[in-house]
Amino acid sequence: MKFWQHLLSKLRDTQNVYVLTVIENIGSSPGRKGFKMLVAEDDFIFGSIGGGVMEFSLVEEAKKLLNNGNLKIFLKRQIHQGHKQDGSGMICSGEQTVVFHPLNASHISVVEDVLNCLQGNTKGTLTLTPTSINFSNEQLEDKFEYKITSSQDWFFKEYIGFKSTLYIVGGGHVSVAVSELFVTLGFHVVVFDNREHLNTIELNTSAHQKLIVDFNEIANYISEGPESYVAIMTNRYIDDKLVLSKLIRNNYAYIGVLGSIAKLETMWGVLQKEGVTASQLVIVHAPIGLAIKSQTPHEIAVSIAAQVIKIKNRNQ
Repeated sequence: MKFWQHLLSKLRDTQNVYVLTVIENIGSSPGRKGFKMLVAEDDFIFGSIGGGVMEFSLVEEAKKLLNNGNLKIFLKRQIHQGHKQDGSGMICSGEQTVVFHPLNASHISVVEDVLNCLQGNTKGTLTLTPTSINFSNEQLEDKFEYKITSSQDWFFKEYIGFKSTLYIVGGGHVSVAVSELFVTLGFHVVVFDNREHLNTIELNTSAHQKLIVDFNEIANYISEGPESYVAIMTNRYIDDKLVLSKLIRNNYAYIGVLGSIAKLETMWGVLQKEGVTASQLVIVHAPIGLAIKSQTPHEIAVSIAAQVIKIKNRNQ
């Protein structure tokens, strides 16, 4: 989202901006489809299309075009095999195609539409062509659709919106750190707690939604499906157990519980006496996160993020 916010700021400042977008990648290319970078008239840059000497070269080219006013839409193919024709100077052996797209104040409405989509957790499609950039309510089945027949016959469509949502049940210090990290990873983040006027809830400026709810009703607030990830981290054992008992029979891509092994073993025993089966419990990631001896809230957030990313990417 920060990319689009920076872009909107530059356009509102009446600056010309080049947006560089990777629309195709082959092999071990450092840039992947959808990677973006903006280069503004005042030399401000943000984002990445893969890094290294290749990125530096393309950024310098964009700056030169902005300085001389030669603004046009064009493709740039990069072959990462040294200094051969179309070579990027890199030797990672992949290929990528980057579109250079000049934007100005006339494109403000398009960028605003993208931001509104992201902020409202709705869905849409960004379309790049040799003559235009547009945003619509079209729904793509995949993250990207594209075709490159020639330098003048191509299109690139990108799904815009938060496909994945992390639901954090518990609004304490760890929740704040997890929210910050997952927002940067492109997740829509929703935080729940059952305590009014909680200091850490008020300090959490990253989460897209913060709700005070009765944990007995928690299942009504969390959508089931392959794009729903749940992290349970309340401040009390009894609330962790209550929330898990309400959610464990539902279908989520991921569900994890923060806590010590001893606490969780006790919880598992009680839940089984209440009718929860061993096969239902086995899908719960507990203790939550990868075992990297994390201690601080930010270390715990990294361990959870690594585990979630592993599962998310495995399912794609």
